[in-house]
Amino acid sequence: MNQITELLSEYGDDILEALGETGYMLVVSLLAAVLIGLPLGMIVFLTQRGGIAENRAIWSVANMYINIVRSFPFLLLVVFLIPFTRAVIGTSFGTQAGTLPLCFVAVAIYARLVEQILREIPPGISRVAQAMGATVPRAVFRVLLPEARPGLVYALTSAAISLLSYSTVLGVVGGGGIGDFAMRYGYQEYNDALMYITIAIIVVCVLTIQAIGNRTSVRLDHR
Repeated sequence: MNQITELLSEYGDDILEALGETGYMLVVSLLAAVLIGLPLGMIVFLTQRGGIAENRAIWSVANMYINIVRSFPFLLLVVFLIPFTRAVIGTSFGTQAGTLPLCFVAVAIYARLVEQILREIPPGISRVAQAMGATVPRAVFRVLLPEARPGLVYALTSAAISLLSYSTVLGVVGGGGIGDFAMRYGYQEYNDALMYITIAIIVVCVLTIQAIGNRTSVRLDHR
């Protein structure tokens, strides 16, 4: 117990800074997931064969993006995007630079989850809405999204936990974060106690995200 207290006293500020970096990466990437990944997943669902807005060209492009990004090992994706990151951010090093490839992954992951959630909605619901004169946007906002809200929140929770895991490798570009802290100060310096403390913090973060997501999903489910 005394050792834990000493470690927290010595590394407490660094741990808080690492948590702040992780929080920044998660918030920005989840915003990208919601603002880009959600519409992208909707597009894939709507334009698929037999969809209410079937369009094979659009479906192929959107689906290809999701498949390509998800097939990349994340560390290789980070390295592959370094020239693009440098062009957009102005540097390929630091938390902001590390967040950009995380956003690419967040969009692809959440888009696929959104598509899967929408597939679980009985297809007759949107067809009935169209038969009653609803346009595609109206069918989306009045029927599909309300039906899918609990699942979409739960999917975003799963995406957040996955992104937290992905963020641990961003130390290769100086992205920082709590996972990178555990590797650098715990594992690489053979400080097992500090590594276990940091892992415990990560576990608490995951459990907190899961609990918040579960509770929100249940509250939104009025079926």
